[in-house]
Amino acid sequence: MMRMGDVGRKVRFGVIGLGKRGMWHLSELVQMKDVEIAAVCDPWPDRVDQAVRIVEDACGFRPDAATDDREVTGRNDIEGVFIFSNWESHIRIALDAIRSGIRPALEVGGANSVEECWELVRTSEISGVPVMLLENCCYCREEMTLLNMIRHGVFGELVHVQGGYQHDLRDEIGNGDVTRHYRQRHFLHRNAELYPTHELGPIARYLSINRGNRMVSLVSVASKAAGLHAWFTEHRADSALAGAPVHEGDIVNTIITCANGETILLTHDCTLPRPYSRGGRIQGTRGIWMEDTRTIYLDGISPADPSYWDHRWESDEKYMAEYKHPLWKEYEEYGLRGGHGGADYLVIRAYIESVQNQTQPPIDVYDTAAWMSVTALSEHSIAMGGLNVPVPDFTGGRWITDRKKAEGMYSLD
Repeated sequence: MMRMGDVGRKVRFGVIGLGKRGMWHLSELVQMKDVEIAAVCDPWPDRVDQAVRIVEDACGFRPDAATDDREVTGRNDIEGVFIFSNWESHIRIALDAIRSGIRPALEVGGANSVEECWELVRTSEISGVPVMLLENCCYCREEMTLLNMIRHGVFGELVHVQGGYQHDLRDEIGNGDVTRHYRQRHFLHRNAELYPTHELGPIARYLSINRGNRMVSLVSVASKAAGLHAWFTEHRADSALAGAPVHEGDIVNTIITCANGETILLTHDCTLPRPYSRGGRIQGTRGIWMEDTRTIYLDGISPADPSYWDHRWESDEKYMAEYKHPLWKEYEEYGLRGGHGGADYLVIRAYIESVQNQTQPPIDVYDTAAWMSVTALSEHSIAMGGLNVPVPDFTGGRWITDRKKAEGMYSLD
């Protein structure tokens, strides 16, 4: 088995979407000896020019440049394509890639509709071309440690899990028309759990979603939209945005029920002042963990005085050290690199090595469709006053049987 840092066969890739996120990834990709960036693409020519320079400076050659993504997905000389474009184009570009026999890797975001999720699944199944969602939070140190704890039975049988994307993004959203950031138009026109996968991805692994369990139904509710309007009034008073209606509620809560009886609470919170948090909580028959306080309570282990109901929180620090995931132990020996605490590098390498070895990626098309569909489903639920809506079984019943597991060091199975 390859170890971290080993160089596999060289693979040619295209990169589509060259905003801030795309440029971050591109700067990391050009440092990898087994990666060749054959083409770069973005609708904005200045971004394309910058990307060409990044590749040329690092690799000594100029990649092909395009402003139409179909010029990349229609090629027959690349094996994979990274899709870092706006949210509404992710699945459409992935479908174009699959139809050309190219393995797509999608940056995270929510789906426009349930129908496009089904189309992604069916097209991948018919063609045999795998899909991977680049959900970096599945590879964060804390989330992988918690996954290891769960598999060692530390929390007993899981009952309830929470997570959120709780991030004050008023500046980014509010100036999106200036910086060419697509997030703004979604907040202006949609009301949904717009960004579910950062929290849901790790949770789905904790609960074995699509692998012996599945999401069955969800209910979403949204608060009023006051925070972004207030920001526009204060910071963009001379802009038409100051009077523009904002549809996205400041707080969107989504409760998901699972086939095995667990509940999941997701919270989307991006337009009110607050520190960043993914709001993690794991609760089972033997204990509970809370992200915001970095505390844990384990029945019969943590300090307690049963005669006075005095159950006391303790720091999670020693447990995080004891149950550190083996992948992270090797990663720290190798040396952390890339963004988001090193998780970006891990998820990118997981995809690259699945392409090199022609194996199933750790986050597959069924995961991608299920997680991304939550946005469209929550939009329906909110529009209907918190209606309970079914979550499709994108696996077609295969969640109850053994599925082929991802192979290699990056496997989350």
